[in-house]
Amino acid sequence: MGDHFRKHKEEKRAKKDRAFGGASKHPSGSLTPVDPAILNVPEVPLDADERRQVTDLNDALKNPGFTSVFAPVGESRKKMARDAGLQPVILMENVTKVYPAQPNKPALENVDLEIFPGEFVFLVGHSGSGKTTLLRTMLREVKPTNGRVLIAGQDLMRIRNRKIPLFRRQIGAVFQDFKLLPGKTAYENVAFALECIGKPRGVVRAQVPEVLRLVGLGDQMNSMPDQLSGGEQQRLSVARAMVNRPPLLICDEPTGNLDPAISLGIMKLLERINRTGTTVLVATHDREMVDSMHRRVIALESGHVIRDQERGGYGNYGTV
Repeated sequence: MGDHFRKHKEEKRAKKDRAFGGASKHPSGSLTPVDPAILNVPEVPLDADERRQVTDLNDALKNPGFTSVFAPVGESRKKMARDAGLQPVILMENVTKVYPAQPNKPALENVDLEIFPGEFVFLVGHSGSGKTTLLRTMLREVKPTNGRVLIAGQDLMRIRNRKIPLFRRQIGAVFQDFKLLPGKTAYENVAFALECIGKPRGVVRAQVPEVLRLVGLGDQMNSMPDQLSGGEQQRLSVARAMVNRPPLLICDEPTGNLDPAISLGIMKLLERINRTGTTVLVATHDREMVDSMHRRVIALESGHVIRDQERGGYGNYGTV
């Protein structure tokens, strides 16, 4: 009886660890991260996000006045991540960016931001609110005027210029205009991302078909970009961004040129990628998508973070 009870407690503790960042006990007693793929083991039929959604639904049924759309970000989530020994994938402290052409109007001003491994986050705001500058800062396309920026462990305020291209290849990026190589097939577009970082041919031959199947383009490997639909081209750009298995995927208006049905498919794909452990940040104007997915939402206005909500909604932002 004692062994059965002890086994039950160990299983319960293991499930709790997986739910809050995939942490497990090291023999020394400290908490260490566990491969996010462990979230898919049979003993844990629901991942942390699914359990949270079920809890929200149960609360809503008990209290008709309950709403999760404007629930504030819980400090408990950050505390659990830190207690589990997880470092932010994105850390920005007091970040300000002033362009010389507009010295009295900072593009970003005193931005503080933490995004932890495995999160799915939407970035919203009017055009001109600072979203593009924020994303370009994360990719080190622009350097802040002051502040601290750490992306996937890299200090972007101190990184040497010659190392910036390698850093960018380690971060997945998806853009509204796809940025595909028109003279290369779907297979070659994805393979190029691996070849740029010196991966051997065996790795290329193994990983490219795998990631193309993941995005539903397994039968389009030899197609040229102009032979693909808009949705297929965007899925191809996602495949290219993911083939290096980056810890972070940054998406700038990934559904901006697509119709609603195709946009939904792209978002479902990003959710699937997120479930493998990849942190996903999506800048978007798609109100319905943000409101329906109930993920963390960060809102920018005039270069300031004015809202940071877990399971948030789009809010009062237009497309202009």
